[in-house]
Amino acid sequence: MAKFRIHTHGRLQEWVAEEKGYFADEGLNYEFGQQREFNISAAEIRPADTAPADVRRGAFESYEAGRACEVSTACHWAINNAAAGKHGLMWGHAYSVCASGIYVPPESPIRRPDDLRGVEIGVGYHSGSHFSALQALEPIIGLKDIKLRFVGWPTARMEQMLDRSVPAGNVFGIQLNVVEQQGFRKVLDTTFMMGFLISPEADLNDVDKYFRALRRAQRDIDLEPEKYKHYFLKELPEKFHSMVDVRLFNTGERIVFEPYTREMFETTHRWMEQIDIFDEGQLGQAAYEEAVLV
Repeated sequence: MAKFRIHTHGRLQEWVAEEKGYFADEGLNYEFGQQREFNISAAEIRPADTAPADVRRGAFESYEAGRACEVSTACHWAINNAAAGKHGLMWGHAYSVCASGIYVPPESPIRRPDDLRGVEIGVGYHSGSHFSALQALEPIIGLKDIKLRFVGWPTARMEQMLDRSVPAGNVFGIQLNVVEQQGFRKVLDTTFMMGFLISPEADLNDVDKYFRALRRAQRDIDLEPEKYKHYFLKELPEKFHSMVDVRLFNTGERIVFEPYTREMFETTHRWMEQIDIFDEGQLGQAAYEEAVLV
């Protein structure tokens, strides 16, 4: 029997479910593929004295290319459009909420969101940091005054913030905790929703087993988070371990076992269409009934 391949996405829930035997209790035959497999590419490797590369591919493009897993997570915008484009099926029974923010180094003169007008903000193309920066800044400074630089996946973006290659960056999850511990200051909260994409080839019985195990793990994290934060080190490249104390991290993504409704799907898709964020032919057209597993 083929293994159910899980994209762990830099969070705690899968590690807790494994530790506590919840996947085993469900009889799930699985293996993990970690977030950092998607974090680094040859296009993002650069000499320290050069500007960040303009990396015009991100979470959505990784779905266009086909991720080698049965279940994976990304921002709900990318998942929504991937499902609408028939690159997989969006899970309609849960989503997660992830703390996120636009941060600047401690020496920066930027203090308020209005100060970000015309300032380059490092984000990942067609990924959560891209969409959430636009959503959070649009009502404050307007789309025309938002200046983004597409600097790659989360780890690459964090590195460029740490070496001051970009004046500001939108970070979430582990990377948010790392820059906070290095004295970076949050200028604007950009907390956003994540979604789950299911491979069309996935066995839906296995998908149900996976989510039942995650529900139990989420309860454990809510109850005693201090027991599990050490798992963040499994998702953070080793060269950063000496810089952080994971005991001080927040708990990262929190899975919410509530429906991703038709209204949520259609409102999100309509906003992406209105701001014209995708290239011609990239915006999916499948309706909720075709795109979402409910």
